[in-house]
Amino acid sequence: MAEVDERGVASIPDLKLSVEEQDVNNPQNWSLSAKLSTYLTICSFTFLANVNSSNFAVATQAVIKEFHVTQTQAGQLVCFNVFMFGVGNIFWVPLMRVIGKRPVYLLAMLGLSMMNVWSSQATSYGELLAARICSGFPAAAADATVPAVVADMVPAKDRGHYMMIFHLDLTGGLFVGPLINAYLIQEENWRWMCYFLAVAVGVVFVVAIFTIRETSYIKRHNTEPSRKRSHWEWMSLTLGFNRDASFLRALLDILGNATYPPLIWCSLTIGISVGWNIVVQLTSTRTFTKPPYNWSSGDIGLLSLSGFIRCLFAFYLGGRLIDIISSRSTARHGGPRLPEYRLPAIIIPGTIGPAGILIFGLCVAHKTHWIGPAFGYAMQAFGVAAISNVAVTYSLEMYKPVTGEALVSIFVIRNTIGMLLSLYAANWIERQGTAPVFGEMTAIQVVSLLFAIPLYFCGKSLRAFTSSYGPMKRFQDM
Repeated sequence: MAEVDERGVASIPDLKLSVEEQDVNNPQNWSLSAKLSTYLTICSFTFLANVNSSNFAVATQAVIKEFHVTQTQAGQLVCFNVFMFGVGNIFWVPLMRVIGKRPVYLLAMLGLSMMNVWSSQATSYGELLAARICSGFPAAAADATVPAVVADMVPAKDRGHYMMIFHLDLTGGLFVGPLINAYLIQEENWRWMCYFLAVAVGVVFVVAIFTIRETSYIKRHNTEPSRKRSHWEWMSLTLGFNRDASFLRALLDILGNATYPPLIWCSLTIGISVGWNIVVQLTSTRTFTKPPYNWSSGDIGLLSLSGFIRCLFAFYLGGRLIDIISSRSTARHGGPRLPEYRLPAIIIPGTIGPAGILIFGLCVAHKTHWIGPAFGYAMQAFGVAAISNVAVTYSLEMYKPVTGEALVSIFVIRNTIGMLLSLYAANWIERQGTAPVFGEMTAIQVVSLLFAIPLYFCGKSLRAFTSSYGPMKRFQDM
């Protein structure tokens, strides 16, 4: 029987360790400093990649004025970038399986910096749109690949906490990014957003050369001795090369994963949360620059700060709490640790997030004092961070052998929803009115979250069913 310590973490009796578990070069046996230097550098890239995806949400009026385009055309700078931010994972994750994670991150960082240099020099709307679409592609490498790094380095009992660091950087990019960009636009112009990103990503690229280790672990034969690698050996660009991996097979796994019911639920739940956040940001830009508010760009950026502050609360409630709940459930049932034990942690953000959507929408519709929308914005932001982390951590545990491929399916669907909402949210609100639309958004999110109930009670049968076909069948047969 597993025991629980004062933190609610289940302790597992000592068992005979395998060769891989004893290997000093196994990423799970790295020192804490080695794990953090690798992971925090990658998460810094995640932060900047999400700043890149959200930056033109606060620059629509500036783009309209300079290039004489419509509101819809200005919105396309966001929506098609967001779409590529998801679709790019279809390339990066299979490539990661073949050549390893370190070269993928370095290549993508260099690409994102260069694309922002191009954006900063664009002389027409068409050129800027092309640069924005292209910048979404390298940014995608900071997305679905990261949970696979967590699976490589971190034992199951701590994954929720580490994944929350990832989601904090992801949502930080979505909420702090507009604050930075809004002031750059106000004090200079929209091109300075691109200058900032080009330089910031370039700095992270230089740091990554010296800090990001290869986390892909190629299992050794039992007879092969293991010598601890030096720091510079970990910096090799060929260490993660796997001659047994196949780009095409990983691509097919992505398609296969899209048929698994738990991943479909995860995709729609995260997609709805992130999509509603895009609607909130675009609505904020349109609402608060007009009477009775008449805010400047910088003031709108400050509104997004309320969202980030609430995300900080999600760091515990959507991170460590997931691990504690999972560990206590494991101990109560006598083991083993099951993926669905993480799902009850969605109750708190699943209540606060939808309520925030409704509060924001009603306050904007009735033009209340700005504190009302800001409070709703903060509640919704908490929901985005915590709901996404619970769902992704659940998926990581459910389909650990194909974590990267599973997350691609999730993030492609998530970003497709984001793209469609970026394109049509304004027309939706204009046609039905702000209050009815935000009421519908709340109802849709609640319904999606309620599907966590059958996933919790049918976990065993779902694992058995999804192990009988698709990529998981291959691992079941091994």
